[in-house]
Amino acid sequence: MSDTNMKALFSAATCAAAIATFSIWKNERKKKSLCIDKCTSDNIVSSNRKVEPPIIETELEAHEEYSIDYFMHSENRQKALTLLRYSLTQSQYEQSAIILHGGDEISRYDTDTCYNFQQESFFQYLFGVREPGCAGMVDVTTGESILFIPRQSEEWELWCGERKPTSYFASHYLVDKVFYVDEIKSVLEKGYSVRKLFFLNGVNLDSNLRTTTTSEFNGMEAFEIDSVSLHPVLVECRVRKSTKELDLLRYINALSSQAHINVMKTIRPGMMEFYAESSFLHYCYSNGGARFHAYTCICGGGSNAATLHYGHAGAPNDKMLESGQLLLNDMGAQLHGYASDITCTFPVNGTFTPDQKFIYEAVLKAHDTVIEAIKPGISYIGMHLLSHRVLTQVFLDHGFFQNGTVDELMHHQVSAYFYPHGLGHLMGLDVHDVGGYLPGSGRSDKKILSNLRLGRVLEEGMVLTVEPGCYFIEAQLSAALKDPKIANFINQEMLARFRGTGGVRIESDIIVTSSGAENMTKVPRTAEAIEDLMKCRI
Repeated sequence: MSDTNMKALFSAATCAAAIATFSIWKNERKKKSLCIDKCTSDNIVSSNRKVEPPIIETELEAHEEYSIDYFMHSENRQKALTLLRYSLTQSQYEQSAIILHGGDEISRYDTDTCYNFQQESFFQYLFGVREPGCAGMVDVTTGESILFIPRQSEEWELWCGERKPTSYFASHYLVDKVFYVDEIKSVLEKGYSVRKLFFLNGVNLDSNLRTTTTSEFNGMEAFEIDSVSLHPVLVECRVRKSTKELDLLRYINALSSQAHINVMKTIRPGMMEFYAESSFLHYCYSNGGARFHAYTCICGGGSNAATLHYGHAGAPNDKMLESGQLLLNDMGAQLHGYASDITCTFPVNGTFTPDQKFIYEAVLKAHDTVIEAIKPGISYIGMHLLSHRVLTQVFLDHGFFQNGTVDELMHHQVSAYFYPHGLGHLMGLDVHDVGGYLPGSGRSDKKILSNLRLGRVLEEGMVLTVEPGCYFIEAQLSAALKDPKIANFINQEMLARFRGTGGVRIESDIIVTSSGAENMTKVPRTAEAIEDLMKCRI
């Protein structure tokens, strides 16, 4: 495909046109309000800035009353078909079908205990099926959809419950037909005269990992196989969210926001870091039915906040929280495969010290400035550099940086030693969602850009995070001070006050709208609002 055609394929207009016109049926849903109590509401209102319009009450649907609209996946299939057809000639897709396999259950090593199953994301996008061991087919010409399910045994029924008929899966997941996985070849040959199959195969440009599921099946050698065309099409489909996807993302974000607020209202010196994690997970599951979290919870107190992905197996949020520390909580719930990703940083004892407030407000200014600037047509790389400029300017104004102008410090990438990660990333079915870079592009090797996960021009319908930070990471500080050019720009006497204190990150989840940005994350953000909220601690 030519570069011109590729660009047209990936344009917002093409993707918008790809969504088929459906006669949308929607269940009547009972509503449940997860209301912020008066103490919390007042503080959220006081914390809202230009980028966060005052919202006192967020109307949400509790999970037990929340019905996933499976037409979302029908729309996703139609969108994918339109883009796939657009990228090929008619002769290339006649008598063809997409074949996609979902994920399988994985045992814990040599035991008969399995990890809690989560569906493979591309399969989830097209079919929304929660059971393992399935496959799906979409006829590229007609759009007809087929789900293939495992043929379960009587032994399976004994342990896992009644074997559901194929009619259940057809009506529940809104697919046209349902067969068994061992019937794929016969269905393709006898029912559809398919000669060509599109398989999913590609590399996630965020992780540099290849897709893990295979579409292989017995008898596949009888068909022409295309393992190239499908992956870039599905990636681009996932980059721009549909209305139904956005509604679900708003729901899970509001639930996660409430869970973060609940943690702030209950944290105390003397508690363990894992209290924040357990409190968050309990709130999201018990109030919203979110069984899974989108990633490992990061709950770093004091110097642990300087470990960007703290909370891993070797540092499992297991230290005691002390008065005078900041606590950095990076946590997000997940529902129906869709993620949230929110970070709040606040003082364990409820009151910022002057030094903590200085760093916090510098990061907050970068966060708010970027959100105010986001709109379609803006380069996210430019937004990342803007956040560094804001942080650099504040540090110069307060004497933390010295002996140069903002431009000079940006040229030498001084801020990257304190803010070494990217501004944010795409978010959706994966917390670090696919499509952060177009095919043929990738991350820069410049220090200030090397960890940026999103390097595209922003378009309406994208969902992304804005998460600037500032950290005092010993390895980074040592490297900066060993370089005479970099060390000259840093007030080392002032730096000494901050070494070993950890760091600050502020993260919100954003929808790129037609004219700007919608911030889905509703938590107290100013230092004053956080302190006011924590005066109301339970």
